[in-house]
Amino acid sequence: MKLFLDTADIEEIRTVARWGVLDGVTTNPTLFAKTSGRSYDDVLAEICTITSGPVSAEVIADDLEGMLKEGRHFAKIADNIVVKVPMTETGLEAIAAFKAEGIRTNCTLIFTANQGLLAAKAGAYLLSPFVGRLDDINEEGMIVIRELSDIVNMHGLESEVLAASIRHPRHVTDSALAGAHVCTLPFKVFQQMVRHPLTDRGIDQFKKDWAAAQAALGK
Repeated sequence: MKLFLDTADIEEIRTVARWGVLDGVTTNPTLFAKTSGRSYDDVLAEICTITSGPVSAEVIADDLEGMLKEGRHFAKIADNIVVKVPMTETGLEAIAAFKAEGIRTNCTLIFTANQGLLAAKAGAYLLSPFVGRLDDINEEGMIVIRELSDIVNMHGLESEVLAASIRHPRHVTDSALAGAHVCTLPFKVFQQMVRHPLTDRGIDQFKKDWAAAQAALGK
C-alpha cells in the first residue's frame, strides 16, 4: 500500500520524504489555509519537486467550466499533479472530461462504494472514501474501503482506492488489510506509526547496558 502525506506544509513533506516512505501528497483548501504568505500554485510547485509521486490539487469551483479551468491550470504546474474533484454530478462530468484530455483525477468526498464505482466508471485515477468522517457519524468507514477495493479488483477497474480522513494508526493498518491501494494521512499519524513505548524503553535499556559494559572495561 502506498502512503501519501495529507498536508500543505513543506517541512512536513520534506521530513517524511527523508524517511524514504513518501509515495505522494494530498492537499485541499483547508490544509492550504494553514499555510501563509504564498500562493497555492507556488506551494504545489514546490511539493512536486520534493516527491515524484502524485500530488493532489483540489478545485474550488462547483460548475463544470470552473472545474475544468482550474484543473487544466493545476495540470500545467507539474506532470505529477492530480486534479482533485468532488463527488457530484458535475464532478463526474468533469472527471470524464479530464480523462479524455489525459489529466488524472482524484475523486474526493466519497462515502459509499456506489459513489466510488461511479467515479471509477467516469475515469477517476484515485477514489477517496473518507473513513474518519464516516466513523464520526457512527458508520464504519472501513466497510466502504473494503467494498470498493473488492469492486475495483473484481472488475479490473483502472482506479486505485485511497483511504482518506485517517485519524489514527489503526486506520492505516485496517486500510491495508481491507485492500486499499493508497492511504493518505496527516503528519501526526506518520509520527505515531513510528513510535511505541516499548521501542523507546528498549533503546534506553540498550544505552544503559552499553554504558555499564564500557564502565566495567574502565572506559
